[in-house]
Amino acid sequence: MKKNDVTDSQAIPALGMRLRHARLAQEITLKQLALKVGCSESLLSKLENDVASPSLAMLHRLANALETNISDLMAKTWAADAPVLKSGQRPRKRFVHRNKKGGIELENLTSPHKGNLLQGNIHIIEPGIASDGQIEHHGEEMGYVLEGEIALYLGEETWSLSAGDSFYFPSNVPHGYRNTGDCVAKVLWVNTPVTF
Repeated sequence: MKKNDVTDSQAIPALGMRLRHARLAQEITLKQLALKVGCSESLLSKLENDVASPSLAMLHRLANALETNISDLMAKTWAADAPVLKSGQRPRKRFVHRNKKGGIELENLTSPHKGNLLQGNIHIIEPGIASDGQIEHHGEEMGYVLEGEIALYLGEETWSLSAGDSFYFPSNVPHGYRNTGDCVAKVLWVNTPVTF
């Protein structure tokens, strides 16, 4: 898949259908799922009908509630066995911020395969944009700031990071981030098991 194959309007291909399928496979209603993830039935209906796009935090809560992961919900297809993803050919997933004035894009560094234990992405964060709250889950994460400046939130602590800084934390620590600079921030982010 080429970089240009994913546009803003196609940022989350077939997500609605996959959400509905996962919900029905779990035999839960829209109301039950809404209670689990802390949102309205109306929003879930819009997500299942591809009328709205979830934030990263909401997508994570949905994946947990549906006993799956974001990677499975969003993958167009499972990749071939090629071990290399060339520059400009890596898939990207774009999450538009609620105010529609910026967003976060994830550039996949690893091919999605069923059963993967490790996943790498480049988080491309526009100025002033933050993850939607803090998330927590099973696993470990590490990262390296390639460009720009971010605030990394780990529980009650905030760390200011800039290009060249790295981090590691267990994923059960509530975590999130914000681009605190005036330019796009890029962070190499690796987590295990596969989350996004």
